[in-house]
Amino acid sequence: MAQTATTRQSSGTQDEALVRAVNVMKSFHGNEVLKGIDLTVRRGEVVCLLGPSGSGKTTFLRCINQLESIDGGRIWVDGELMGFRQDDRGQLHHLTDKQIAAQRREIGMVFQRFNLFPHKTALENVIEAPTQVKGVRKGVARARAQDLLASVGLADKSAAYPGALSGGQQQRVAIARALAMDPKLMLFDEPTSALDPELVGEVLRVMRELARTGMTMIVVTHEMEFAREVADHVVFMDAGVVCEEGPPEQVIAHPRNERTRAFLRRMRNAEERGGEGGGEEGGRDVPGPAAAADLAADAAERPPT
Repeated sequence: MAQTATTRQSSGTQDEALVRAVNVMKSFHGNEVLKGIDLTVRRGEVVCLLGPSGSGKTTFLRCINQLESIDGGRIWVDGELMGFRQDDRGQLHHLTDKQIAAQRREIGMVFQRFNLFPHKTALENVIEAPTQVKGVRKGVARARAQDLLASVGLADKSAAYPGALSGGQQQRVAIARALAMDPKLMLFDEPTSALDPELVGEVLRVMRELARTGMTMIVVTHEMEFAREVADHVVFMDAGVVCEEGPPEQVIAHPRNERTRAFLRRMRNAEERGGEGGGEEGGRDVPGPAAAADLAADAAERPPT
């Protein structure tokens, strides 16, 4: 049974939009990756983005977090226009790098790869941003980090270095690190895709628990069971457009769009073969037309600053 937003704790009115994207467009070297994306995410809601590799999902997340600037359209987070300011005449002006960094601090992001600092312990990775970016006192940050590591099942790993941790443990440290900044919104870009199959469950369990606290989450995933059980809203993207969206029982169980149906068939076939992902080449996605640019954006992931 799906865990809907009404069964979770909430920090605000369920009907209040935390994220609003209108006609978002993005191109790389003339290749249109996002072709007018509209999306509304309400406070406390979990939204899962589905679709083949190269469909624009990663690029869209990176635009929300301003790791990529948009070419057209607008994005608001908690009522604040992202990346721009509007003057008295209604003209828009790009924010400075410092202003963008301040907006980005309100959004946590967990990447496909863990991006932990290899020379720092799990605890040091978690306290880095609060102390260096927000100026939190080390003692306060340390106590908070211990609590966060405990919440992701790693209370006994605070002194461990990333090289001594499994992939699933490293990803859980990455989640704790993002939460240490007390974000309004969490973005997850295929957080389990780099993990061995036996490690996927431990990360998804942490994400389920996070959803129960009322955290607003946008999740790019191929984990159909997670999307069915946890998402309030599912969005299927292909070739830079939203093809279909709605509750999981509609989009996943009874898709109306042929591209959605074809994607889900590939996913089911891959699961039956024991492969990974939803494509036809070794169980992985067959890239869409915008694949090169979207995958290049994915490859540009870096530790948050």
